[in-house]
Amino acid sequence: MPGENLIDLRRRVRSVKNIRQITRAMKFVSASKLRRAQDRIFSARPYANRMLAVLNSLATRVDPSSHPLLAERDNQRIMLVVVTSDKGLCGAFNSNIIRGAVRFIESDAANKSLTLSLLGRKGVDWFGKRPWPIKHQYLNISSSVSYPYAQEIAQAIVDYYVNSELDSVQIVYNEFKSVIQQRLLIEPLLPIRRLEPKGQEVFLDYIYEQPPAVIFDRLLPKHVETQIFRAMLESEAAEHGARMTAMDSATRNAEDMIGSLTLRMNRMRQASITKELIEIVSGAEALAG
Repeated sequence: MPGENLIDLRRRVRSVKNIRQITRAMKFVSASKLRRAQDRIFSARPYANRMLAVLNSLATRVDPSSHPLLAERDNQRIMLVVVTSDKGLCGAFNSNIIRGAVRFIESDAANKSLTLSLLGRKGVDWFGKRPWPIKHQYLNISSSVSYPYAQEIAQAIVDYYVNSELDSVQIVYNEFKSVIQQRLLIEPLLPIRRLEPKGQEVFLDYIYEQPPAVIFDRLLPKHVETQIFRAMLESEAAEHGARMTAMDSATRNAEDMIGSLTLRMNRMRQASITKELIEIVSGAEALAG
């Protein structure tokens, strides 16, 4: 750089080394949290997936009017639940979710009544500056994902749906695949999806040990809670994986920059020493002459 001197280069190297130290520490912290988040999501997935399969089968076999959470409406009033993180420095994690949510809003929810339920500060900050109405916003969830928090969120959604204020609820989040890969998912939450018969397949109803209404009142809200909790756990693990990858890349970039600045600093110092030697030799020759 024009006008650059050794002092400036040393200052820049020191600054980049400090940044490298921070990014390396954040990488190790995310790696530690990722292991715990992976254990939680691997434990929660089988239960959530099996419950979803059972509820899909149940919804197919019963009359949709048997419970409000099974009721299928005209799909004109949509709630979109957007699960983002509360913190940044995790690569394209949040921007991918926001882009996916906007695509859904502009295509599937176009010309329909839309409300948003936002989980995570990044989603709140971004959508808060846009014209779409926000029904709920929840902050600081990614740092302490807990089932009671999922219950609170699910209860608010269930109340709106039971009171016929919504026709459908969709949820968008990042599913954890691996440390370097997350998959954006937009899934229906309510009404509970019915299975399509294959060929001549006939769905027979179950035999209930208790009245169906009693079972539905307990099981269907529990299903909504479980699916929201699973989405939060998936998002937590995906966030730590994305941050770990981003901080690893930032650390390597810092190391490359330190090497480049050090090389430039050494060349400048070498040029300065060579210049001084030339001046000394020239002065000695002048005195000798």
